[in-house]
Amino acid sequence: MIIWACFLVLIFIFLALDLGVFNKEDHIIKTKEAGIWTAVWVTVALCFSGVIYWLFSANLIANPTGLTPDKAVIKYITGYLIELSLSIDNVFVIAVIFTSFKIPAIYQHRVLFWGILGAIVFRALMILFGVSLITRFEWVIYIFGVFLLFTAFKMLKGDDDNFDPKNSFVFRQIKKVYPITTEISGHDFFIKKKGIKAATPLFVALIVIELTDVLFALDSIPAILAITADPFIVFSSNILAILGLRSMYFLISRMLEKFRFINYSLVIILAFVGLKMLFSHYLEIAEWVSLTVIAVALSGGVIASLLIKEKEETE
Repeated sequence: MIIWACFLVLIFIFLALDLGVFNKEDHIIKTKEAGIWTAVWVTVALCFSGVIYWLFSANLIANPTGLTPDKAVIKYITGYLIELSLSIDNVFVIAVIFTSFKIPAIYQHRVLFWGILGAIVFRALMILFGVSLITRFEWVIYIFGVFLLFTAFKMLKGDDDNFDPKNSFVFRQIKKVYPITTEISGHDFFIKKKGIKAATPLFVALIVIELTDVLFALDSIPAILAITADPFIVFSSNILAILGLRSMYFLISRMLEKFRFINYSLVIILAFVGLKMLFSHYLEIAEWVSLTVIAVALSGGVIASLLIKEKEETE
């Protein structure tokens, strides 16, 4: 428990420095700054693999799945890359939410910051619940596998392309229980209007993003559980991927149109992980195979997007 507590303290120190020091003043996150911070978060996450090796080699943390230090590192990196790649789809939805509620670019970082705090709590609960299910009932892994394949199929069909936050169930329920104003007053989540306290579009966007992240977690957490059921590796790789989501959003949200085939990459990754779960008791797939599939799928989506676009422009 000491290791878990230290990890959580480290995360909250990162968040405190983020909002209290580096982003104390509201400002528009430009591509260069977003690129630097994305590189910082990815570097931190990859360097943490050294911590994973040390913890497992020194037996400083519970090891319920009997991993060697080398395997623990490989599973951590694989899990992190899966979470990071699946976060790309989350970026699409966040961009739609900010556009729908007309959130100024200068306040988007603050909304995402508070969204991270809620995501950490929700994902921790879901990870503990998912790990407990798989360790107690091995057949649950088949349910997760089928669910991931179904999600991949829905993503392939593009069922979520017409997502409108203002017509969502969440938005309608918020309007029923709390007054909402279309007025934005700085970075405030609530303002008083005619003596009535009302939620600003920033707060509504925060709630919609928060609950949307829960839905995405239903895909990403089973995906990483296909790699390992070790709770600390699942949690640490998941949270470190989430920490990099904010800077990644500002880095790639402006390039979404260029990489319009990246969704097919995510379909391949989800389908592969789903099949890996279904055949987990009959076929052992080496971790380097998983890493290769992720790398090839993502790079293939990017390359296809760039090449096909060039052909269209020349026609």
